[in-house]
Amino acid sequence: MAELNNDAPSGDLKKIRSRKSNSKVDLTAMVDLAFLLITFFMLTTTLSKSHAMELSMPDSKGTPSPVDENRTLTILVGNHNKTKCFMGKQSGNSKEIVLGTRDLRRELTARKKEVLAYSTAKGKPERGLIVLIKPDKNSSYGNLVDILDEMAISEVQTYAITDIEKNESELLKKDGSGRKI
Repeated sequence: MAELNNDAPSGDLKKIRSRKSNSKVDLTAMVDLAFLLITFFMLTTTLSKSHAMELSMPDSKGTPSPVDENRTLTILVGNHNKTKCFMGKQSGNSKEIVLGTRDLRRELTARKKEVLAYSTAKGKPERGLIVLIKPDKNSSYGNLVDILDEMAISEVQTYAITDIEKNESELLKKDGSGRKI
């Protein structure tokens, strides 16, 4: 049993008027209550759940499958929040987008509508947009995460992170007028 003892001071006292008994406080009930409260709060609280993005990676031994160029959007990720994107094969008409604005979301929405219209016009079953994300060696990890967030927000079902090619890296280094930066 838990007790709290307060002993009277010992020593030589010449005159003792009355003898005081030791006061005892039983702490058992308070300890029980403390453990009950701790147990209650441990069982009723929820810890913060981790938020992870699901990412499926293809088998490295698989053979590449042909992809319709009219469904493929390539996003080149550079430094300083700048990206360039183009549909199909690389051409001179790439669009430069600054991350942090809603331009990438607008571009993804517009391209999804184009691909849906193309698929219905050709009589093919409904197929969505395919996005190839190609980060440059100078791009930051935060920019790549921002683009992955935009994929989730825009509900793009099929996207892949691939290596950037040399000619695409050169395109990324050029400004809007075609000059090298």
